[in-house]
Amino acid sequence: MDRRAISRRRLVKGAAAGAASLSMIRSLSPALGTLGANERIVTGHIGVGGQGTAHLHGLARMKDIRVGAVCDVDPGRLDNAVKVAGSSPQAFKDFRKLLEMKEIDAVFVVTPGHWHVIPAIQACAAGKDVFVEKPIGRTVAEGRALARAAKKYNRVTQNGTQQRSTPLWINAVQRIKDGELGKVNMIHVWNAWNPREMFGDLGHPPDSDPPPGVDYDMWLGPAPKRPFNPLRWHGSHYFFWDYGGGMMSEWGIHLFDVVTWAMGPEIRSVAAVGGKHVFKDARETPDTASAVFECPGYTMVYSMRHGNGWQPHGQMDHGIEFFGTEATLQVNRNGFQMFHDGDRATRKPYYSEKGDTVLVEHERNFFDCMRTRRRTNADAETGHLGAVLGHLANISYRVGRRLRWDAKTETILDDPEANKLLEFHPRDPWRLE
Repeated sequence: MDRRAISRRRLVKGAAAGAASLSMIRSLSPALGTLGANERIVTGHIGVGGQGTAHLHGLARMKDIRVGAVCDVDPGRLDNAVKVAGSSPQAFKDFRKLLEMKEIDAVFVVTPGHWHVIPAIQACAAGKDVFVEKPIGRTVAEGRALARAAKKYNRVTQNGTQQRSTPLWINAVQRIKDGELGKVNMIHVWNAWNPREMFGDLGHPPDSDPPPGVDYDMWLGPAPKRPFNPLRWHGSHYFFWDYGGGMMSEWGIHLFDVVTWAMGPEIRSVAAVGGKHVFKDARETPDTASAVFECPGYTMVYSMRHGNGWQPHGQMDHGIEFFGTEATLQVNRNGFQMFHDGDRATRKPYYSEKGDTVLVEHERNFFDCMRTRRRTNADAETGHLGAVLGHLANISYRVGRRLRWDAKTETILDDPEANKLLEFHPRDPWRLE
């Protein structure tokens, strides 16, 4: 059976999702718009590693989509992307060549985090709609710059937080918004993996020459100039501050985004502690950390560990618990369950729902909104606000103190040192605008 048909059934079953579910049904059905229902959307793909290839596999099965171009600095990945696309796309090492193609309607930016915003902004300026992976920027200022550019150029954007388009998450969030938990007063968010699941000890390999054929200077792009090192490369790059923020921002964004969806994006302060308690290798980001967020009317605690994979919450190595005065809701990518607070002794859920969290529904929402010019489920503004929490937690960890946040000005109050970390100054000749 077609996966979208299954998704519709889940939406109908989860009628409590209300208006959000109806919006989801519309996003999965054919729509008329500026492109026309029968006109194929032509996509260009910047970054075709693991997640980039996952997008290509999905799009190759969509009859109304054609992959027109792929781009990567790694020739091995580029050659594989051409095969996966199955549509004889043009292949480039420089994304600017891809953006010059007039037939490209939409651009997928699936690069390391330090390369998310600049290509996305340039794609907006070139009249392309943009799907950009999470977190939407490497810093708060980058995320705001892309949200501003999307509005300036009137482009449809989608951030890669696919929970926003998944029926089980839509149902869970709507139940929270409908007050089924009572007054939510605390939220627990977590990621837990053991050392083997987190690449193990990465060691301290020496600098070396980049792999043959790789345009390493282009891979660095706006990041500081550094010698090539295999750890600052495919897979483990996000453990270094030049390119990302470790699991606190790179994976935590999926969970923080759901909290901002259910509760709103407002936070007042954050304090994070942690360290490299497990690994003594070259990585820079912590392997163990906790952050406490002061939010209007509730407290949120995030915990992240790479040294122990114990899963105390029904085999949930990641997830969110919303604690309300009437009930508790536990949710992750495999499903959610709800418990009446008066049933603590039995620990039996009064409602549960299982499901999958997949890319296709999020991709289809993006394409549907390209045709209708409606707002997507996770546009640039939404993606930016969800990413702020992870960025602030990382900054608090790095400066070693509690931060007070002014959401209106998007600045940290009375802390010039911490404020400097809200921005990322690109290496010449790259610019955000």
